[in-house]
Amino acid sequence: MTEQPQIVLSAEELERYARHIVLPEIGGAGQQKLKRARVLVLGAGGLGAPVLQYLAAAGVGTLGVVDDDTVALTNLQRQIIHDTDAVGTAKAESAKAAIARLNPHVRVETHLLRLDAENAKALVGGYDVVVDGSDNFGTRYALADSCAEARVPLVTAAVGRFDGSLTVLKPFEMNAEGKALPSYRDLFPSQPPEGLVPSCAEAGIVGALTGVMGTLQAMEVIKLITGIGTPLVGRLLLYDALSARFETMRYGPKERNEIGSDDARRGDKP
Repeated sequence: MTEQPQIVLSAEELERYARHIVLPEIGGAGQQKLKRARVLVLGAGGLGAPVLQYLAAAGVGTLGVVDDDTVALTNLQRQIIHDTDAVGTAKAESAKAAIARLNPHVRVETHLLRLDAENAKALVGGYDVVVDGSDNFGTRYALADSCAEARVPLVTAAVGRFDGSLTVLKPFEMNAEGKALPSYRDLFPSQPPEGLVPSCAEAGIVGALTGVMGTLQAMEVIKLITGIGTPLVGRLLLYDALSARFETMRYGPKERNEIGSDDARRGDKP
């Protein structure tokens, strides 16, 4: 196993991350892992906004932001990394500026492009963890396939009007029985017909819901980087905001037909 290079935390960083460092599960070693980590976030929208903010605040050393869109006034109800003055500017650049104000120790790499099956392969290989905050199934499949091929963990979430879902994908690893862990295509074997799942512009969405799900995504990333806890691998976390209820269902390669047909219909537009 290759020994990781030593990362030095400055006095200012030690004070900034003091509430992490005092945790036995994270400590100084865990904070160094966070500073060393490179995380790619697809989308600086409803899900990507809280992901980027909390990972930046946590001290993740390098954040990549993929987004080809510009900030619109209708975004501000939920995409809280942007402000009114950012309307009309590129979301990736707006997010970079916000992160610089939040934590100057974090390096931001902007990718002003629309991710597809071709460019995804070149992007994900340069990062340790990828977070999916996209708003369509085509992009999700392209990203999930590329992450599986590059052997990079993927934290993916989706939201509807009042509900959300979240899981962690590591299909390149084996479980205790020596079987491959499930992939995105095990959870959703095929894309739903176009037009079946309405966009948030058509159906609407509660802004705070994206904050809940995006924050949960950030927590899963921190767990993956530091090696603490049990990530949501092979488990789909479901959140119903109206009833304030969380449920977790297990899934695997042998259960693809049972789970994929129903849950693929959940809302997905952040």
